[in-house]
Amino acid sequence: MSSEGGKEDCLGWAARDPSGFLSPYKFTRRAVGSEDVSIKITHCGVCYADVAWTRNVQGHSKYPLVPGHEIVGIVKQVGSSVQRFKVGDHVGVGTYVNSCRECEYCNDRLEVQCEKSVMTFDGIDADGTVTKGGYSSHIVVHERYCFRIPENYPMDLAAPLLCAGITVYTPMIRHKMNQPGKSLGVIGLGGLGHMAVKFGKAFGLKVTVLSTSISKKEEALSLLGADHFVISSDVEQMKAIAKSLDFIIDTAAGDHPFDPYMSLLKTGGILALVGFPSEVKFSPASLNLNMRTVSGSITGGTKDTQEMIDLCAAQKIYPNIEVIPIDYANEALERLIKRDVKYRFVIDIENSLK
Repeated sequence: MSSEGGKEDCLGWAARDPSGFLSPYKFTRRAVGSEDVSIKITHCGVCYADVAWTRNVQGHSKYPLVPGHEIVGIVKQVGSSVQRFKVGDHVGVGTYVNSCRECEYCNDRLEVQCEKSVMTFDGIDADGTVTKGGYSSHIVVHERYCFRIPENYPMDLAAPLLCAGITVYTPMIRHKMNQPGKSLGVIGLGGLGHMAVKFGKAFGLKVTVLSTSISKKEEALSLLGADHFVISSDVEQMKAIAKSLDFIIDTAAGDHPFDPYMSLLKTGGILALVGFPSEVKFSPASLNLNMRTVSGSITGGTKDTQEMIDLCAAQKIYPNIEVIPIDYANEALERLIKRDVKYRFVIDIENSLK
């Protein structure tokens, strides 16, 4: 069952330049170390980070670049010191694959905040190699950064939990947005927003979806079970719910005004920003006069991630996905840019990557 040697070829899809166009690419994963798990990837979710990094939006992408950080698969090999997993286990890997394991954040299981955390793709790992993500046949990861996927949870549905799910779950838990009867506003109804609605309902919150698009109303109320839907560009609708929300999760990636949304928060209300608009701008009065808080968040630590996965399995919280083959990946990224997905693409690696 254990092995410390023997590299093998890995087949993936990579971007070679900032055009972001993906095509087949063979490379070598590191040998399985004593604390490593080798995972045969079955599914990988498609995140907007895959667009940004393959197209060098940040300016530091390293090519060839294999994207993908919502990874689910089956353990096929474990190192001699691995304690938590065995061959055949269903596991997930999220947005990071290493950290220092010594700092205050690692000690608190908030590894994503570690100064030395290593991203799942396009990061520099401890051995100096560039990490390559889940658009590939297998991956080798230290066991600390792997998550147990309960056997009864469908593997394709588990993939989006590893980034979209944990990105909204983390601030919800941190700011105690899990108190039944409280009210939650969700800005944006994409991969992250639809999970915020699902968690909100699971926590017993009254959920209001805030959107600029009337076309989202039916799906928000009927498909996702939100309690209310408000067109955020309609001044009268926004006035009608002023100071009515305890919490807001802002998942919008595009630029948007903040003051109108802040006005919806009760005294002491909290807005958690998980999207990345180009700027955040609001009047100090929106914050100070009603003791409101604006907080940022990214994904989450290993403790919160496993808790979220277990909650989803226990309460049957499932993302809404569109399963695609790997050779549709380029089209999927184009559709993601146009927000033409309900609500997360998941690549069927096992049956399409040949």
